[in-house]
Amino acid sequence: MWPLDSKLSSAEAAVARIESGMTVACGGFVGAGHPEALTAALEQRFLNQHQPRDLTLVYAAGQGDGKRRGLNHLAHPGLLRRVIGGHWGLCPRLGQMALAGEIEAYNFPQGVICHLFRDIAAGRPGCVTHVGLGTFIDPLSSGGRLNSRTTEELVERVTLRGQTWLLYHSFPIHVGLIRATAADPLGNLVMDEEAIIGEVLPIAQAVHNHGGIVIAQVRRVLDSPAPPQQVRVPGRLVTQVVVAELHDHWQTFGEPFDPAFCDPGPSDEESRTAGTTAATIAGVGYGLAASRPLDARMIIAARACDELRPGAIANLGIGLPEGLAEVAARRGLLSAVTLTVESGPLGGSPAGGLSFGAARHPHAIIDQPSQFDFYDGGGLDFAALGAAQIDRHGNINVSRFGSRFAGVGGFVNISQNARSLVFCGTLTTDGLEVAYQDGRLRIVHEGRIRKFVPEVEQISFSGPLARAAGRDVLIVTERAVFRLQPAGVELIEVAPGIDLRRDVIDQMQFEPIVREVKPMPIRMENHP
Repeated sequence: MWPLDSKLSSAEAAVARIESGMTVACGGFVGAGHPEALTAALEQRFLNQHQPRDLTLVYAAGQGDGKRRGLNHLAHPGLLRRVIGGHWGLCPRLGQMALAGEIEAYNFPQGVICHLFRDIAAGRPGCVTHVGLGTFIDPLSSGGRLNSRTTEELVERVTLRGQTWLLYHSFPIHVGLIRATAADPLGNLVMDEEAIIGEVLPIAQAVHNHGGIVIAQVRRVLDSPAPPQQVRVPGRLVTQVVVAELHDHWQTFGEPFDPAFCDPGPSDEESRTAGTTAATIAGVGYGLAASRPLDARMIIAARACDELRPGAIANLGIGLPEGLAEVAARRGLLSAVTLTVESGPLGGSPAGGLSFGAARHPHAIIDQPSQFDFYDGGGLDFAALGAAQIDRHGNINVSRFGSRFAGVGGFVNISQNARSLVFCGTLTTDGLEVAYQDGRLRIVHEGRIRKFVPEVEQISFSGPLARAAGRDVLIVTERAVFRLQPAGVELIEVAPGIDLRRDVIDQMQFEPIVREVKPMPIRMENHP
């Protein structure tokens, strides 16, 4: 009898072992690596039996489709008492529960939570890092707490060797919900058809070392033991194995299965010979149609791409910054730079939408905590990230706006550590319409909401800390470019056709520094 035989279980029987008051860690990134069969079964048990209750949910990357799948299954009052999460935007009901004070709620950086799983597994007191200093996660602000119901401090400032750090506290984890492609007869887990590796091993180790339950969802069972070098989680750490149906084991929430997500594809020489095609960058959501008009999104992407240098290791954020990949393709840069995703892929073309987290034809896929080790240590040469609010100090908010809450995800790790940083966003929003013709930009309809404000609602990126460190930070909009300077936010470029006072300064709620203002280049291709 193989060890796996005693571990095989239905999803319903596996989640029946979860008791009220336990702390549950769930792995995944949007839909990649998320154990959909397990979270769906846990929801159904609660709806049928009103058990378990008062769980603490811990997760690093956002997991959901903005509707029903992923961690949306767990967004029920009574089922959850506390949530510690990295990104909340794909689970809107969880965010509503947090802002309404229905649960205790914390928002910590995605990379910090990944690393905290390792620290919990190792029996350390917590995760010591500089990530989060100067933001709303800093104890000098709210300590990442999202409502008045949340009172326990889980992060503190400490001084080590004369330098200030943040210590994110460890805590026991009783249940791990993870996913792999297959389990072998020894119970070992392999992930050869997964788009990401994620943090499956640290979660399993942390739970095992606290005497807990590790439940693994897989697509199939292997007939013979896997090569040991391919094992991502040793069977000794796995308590139960659930074989899921295909509809609960899509490779991402956007794709049942795309072999390109786990295949390196053609060599660089073959790519150069064949040229860049629309299929190469389809994961970013764009084609290369020459007739595609230059809208605000692509104007911003084109100007931001001017900062991307050959040889760079780069990260492109979700949403508007994804457009840089098309511009880079037009300029022949895709084979000259290495695009990465915080979930673990390096190289290839990052996917967008509900497949975000995956990459088509990646050169390598490493585990998520290791990717954040690389990011936190300054490994990124370049990052392009979104910006929802910018204030006169150079602070950026991407996480909370009135009654809407998205969370920071990997934004804090990336923005605090990339060597060259470009924030991308329109100057105004909600109804903005622009037209570009004959080399000139025209504002057809101004947006109703101004994004440059005196003070951001929540600090996701600290302008003062970046300024003090002398970091190179640009803010690129469709009509103007700004640079973070020691004295504040300086307007350095204005697009042809745009009136500096009427179309830029009067649409901001603070006066930027204005000295020498140059024309803002707008081009999809390189200079002739």
